[in-house]
Amino acid sequence: MGQHHFHLKADWPGGRNSTGSIDAGNLRTKISIPPEMDGPGIGTNPDEMLLGAAATCYLITLAAMIERTELPLKEMALESEGVVDVTNGVITYKKIIHKPYVALKNGADEKDYQKLHKLVEKAESSCMISRAVKGNVEMELQADIR
Repeated sequence: MGQHHFHLKADWPGGRNSTGSIDAGNLRTKISIPPEMDGPGIGTNPDEMLLGAAATCYLITLAAMIERTELPLKEMALESEGVVDVTNGVITYKKIIHKPYVALKNGADEKDYQKLHKLVEKAESSCMISRAVKGNVEMELQADIR
Protein backbone atom coordinates (compact mmCIF):
# COMPACT_ATOMS: atom_id res chain seq x y z
CA MET A 1 0.00 0.00 0.00
CA GLY A 2 2.89 2.40 0.46
CA GLN A 3 2.98 5.49 2.57
CA HIS A 4 0.08 7.81 3.31
CA HIS A 5 0.67 11.45 4.11
CA PHE A 6 -1.71 13.47 6.29
CA HIS A 7 -1.43 17.22 6.58
CA LEU A 8 -2.52 19.71 9.20
CA LYS A 9 -2.40 23.49 9.14
CA ALA A 10 -2.53 25.37 12.44
CA ASP A 11 -2.97 29.05 13.26
CA TRP A 12 -2.14 30.45 16.70
CA PRO A 13 -2.46 34.23 17.11
CA GLY A 14 -0.89 34.86 20.51
CA GLY A 15 0.25 33.61 23.87
CA ARG A 16 -0.67 30.73 26.15
CA ASN A 17 -4.35 31.64 26.60
CA SER A 18 -5.09 32.39 22.95
CA THR A 19 -7.46 30.39 20.80
CA GLY A 20 -6.18 28.96 17.56
CA SER A 21 -7.49 26.68 14.87
CA ILE A 22 -6.49 23.55 13.02
CA ASP A 23 -7.48 22.26 9.61
CA ALA A 24 -6.63 18.68 8.67
CA GLY A 25 -9.13 17.95 5.94
CA ASN A 26 -12.18 16.54 7.71
CA LEU A 27 -10.91 17.79 11.08
CA ARG A 28 -11.46 21.54 11.38
CA THR A 29 -11.79 23.01 14.84
CA LYS A 30 -10.71 25.67 17.27
CA ILE A 31 -7.98 24.76 19.76
CA SER A 32 -6.93 26.07 23.15
CA ILE A 33 -5.68 24.95 26.52
CA PRO A 34 -8.42 23.13 28.47
CA PRO A 35 -10.00 24.78 31.53
CA GLU A 36 -8.57 22.00 33.74
CA MET A 37 -5.15 23.48 32.95
CA ASP A 38 -6.29 27.09 33.41
CA GLY A 39 -6.90 27.75 29.74
CA PRO A 40 -9.93 29.19 27.93
CA GLY A 41 -11.33 25.76 26.98
CA ILE A 42 -12.43 26.78 23.49
CA GLY A 43 -12.52 24.01 20.90
CA THR A 44 -10.41 20.94 21.50
CA ASN A 45 -6.92 20.40 22.85
CA PRO A 46 -4.02 17.94 22.47
CA ASP A 47 -5.26 15.81 25.39
CA GLU A 48 -8.66 15.25 23.78
CA MET A 49 -7.14 14.77 20.34
CA LEU A 50 -4.73 12.05 21.54
CA LEU A 51 -7.61 10.34 23.33
CA GLY A 52 -9.75 10.65 20.20
CA ALA A 53 -7.00 9.25 17.98
CA ALA A 54 -6.42 6.30 20.30
CA ALA A 55 -10.14 5.59 20.73
CA THR A 56 -11.08 5.78 17.06
CA CYS A 57 -8.05 3.74 16.04
CA TYR A 58 -8.92 1.02 18.56
CA LEU A 59 -12.60 0.97 17.58
CA ILE A 60 -11.95 0.84 13.83
CA THR A 61 -9.24 -1.82 14.28
CA LEU A 62 -11.57 -3.97 16.40
CA ALA A 63 -14.42 -3.55 13.89
CA ALA A 64 -12.16 -4.65 11.03
CA MET A 65 -10.97 -7.70 12.98
CA ILE A 66 -14.54 -8.71 13.86
CA GLU A 67 -15.58 -8.34 10.22
CA ARG A 68 -12.61 -10.37 8.93
CA THR A 69 -13.35 -13.24 11.31
CA GLU A 70 -17.05 -13.08 10.39
CA LEU A 71 -18.27 -12.87 13.98
CA PRO A 72 -22.01 -12.13 14.18
CA LEU A 73 -21.72 -8.56 15.52
CA LYS A 74 -24.93 -7.07 16.91
CA GLU A 75 -23.57 -3.75 18.20
CA MET A 76 -20.41 -2.10 19.43
CA ALA A 77 -19.61 1.12 21.29
CA LEU A 78 -16.66 2.60 23.16
CA GLU A 79 -16.02 4.95 26.02
CA SER A 80 -12.44 6.01 26.63
CA GLU A 81 -10.74 8.00 29.35
CA GLY A 82 -7.42 9.81 29.29
CA VAL A 83 -5.44 10.41 32.49
CA VAL A 84 -3.08 13.39 32.41
CA ASP A 85 -0.80 14.17 35.35
CA VAL A 86 0.48 17.66 36.08
CA THR A 87 3.19 17.59 38.73
CA ASN A 88 5.51 20.53 39.34
CA GLY A 89 4.48 22.06 36.02
CA VAL A 90 5.35 18.92 34.04
CA ILE A 91 2.42 17.60 32.01
CA THR A 92 2.47 13.84 31.37
CA TYR A 93 -0.14 11.78 29.55
CA LYS A 94 -0.17 8.78 31.93
CA LYS A 95 -2.89 6.40 30.75
CA ILE A 96 -5.66 5.74 28.27
CA ILE A 97 -8.46 3.43 29.37
CA HIS A 98 -10.67 1.92 26.67
CA LYS A 99 -14.04 0.55 27.76
CA PRO A 100 -15.44 -1.26 24.72
CA TYR A 101 -18.95 -2.68 24.73
CA VAL A 102 -19.42 -5.47 22.18
CA ALA A 103 -22.54 -7.59 21.73
CA LEU A 104 -22.92 -10.53 19.41
CA LYS A 105 -26.20 -11.56 17.79
CA ASN A 106 -28.41 -14.25 19.30
CA GLY A 107 -27.12 -17.64 18.29
CA ALA A 108 -23.44 -16.80 18.80
CA ASP A 109 -21.73 -19.78 20.41
CA GLU A 110 -18.96 -20.14 22.99
CA LYS A 111 -16.33 -20.36 20.27
CA ASP A 112 -17.50 -16.98 18.92
CA TYR A 113 -17.19 -15.40 22.37
CA GLN A 114 -13.72 -16.88 22.90
CA LYS A 115 -12.64 -15.43 19.56
CA LEU A 116 -14.20 -12.06 20.45
CA HIS A 117 -12.34 -11.89 23.78
CA LYS A 118 -9.05 -12.44 21.93
CA LEU A 119 -9.87 -9.79 19.33
CA VAL A 120 -10.80 -7.20 21.95
CA GLU A 121 -7.31 -7.63 23.42
CA LYS A 122 -5.47 -7.95 20.10
CA ALA A 123 -7.05 -4.80 18.64
CA GLU A 124 -5.28 -2.71 21.27
CA SER A 125 -1.81 -3.96 20.35
CA SER A 126 -2.62 -3.85 16.62
CA CYS A 127 -3.82 -0.24 16.52
CA MET A 128 -1.17 2.09 15.06
CA ILE A 129 -1.82 4.82 17.64
CA SER A 130 -1.35 2.35 20.51
CA ARG A 131 1.88 1.20 18.92
CA ALA A 132 3.00 4.83 18.49
CA VAL A 133 2.55 5.69 22.18
CA LYS A 134 3.72 2.32 23.54
CA GLY A 135 6.26 2.76 26.31
CA ASN A 136 5.09 6.32 26.98
CA VAL A 137 1.38 6.00 27.76
CA GLU A 138 -0.11 3.06 29.67
CA MET A 139 -3.02 1.42 27.84
CA GLU A 140 -5.78 -0.34 29.75
CA LEU A 141 -8.88 -2.29 28.62
CA GLN A 142 -12.09 -2.70 30.57
CA ALA A 143 -14.25 -4.68 28.16
CA ASP A 144 -17.99 -5.41 28.43
CA ILE A 145 -18.75 -8.34 26.14
CA ARG A 146 -22.28 -9.73 25.80
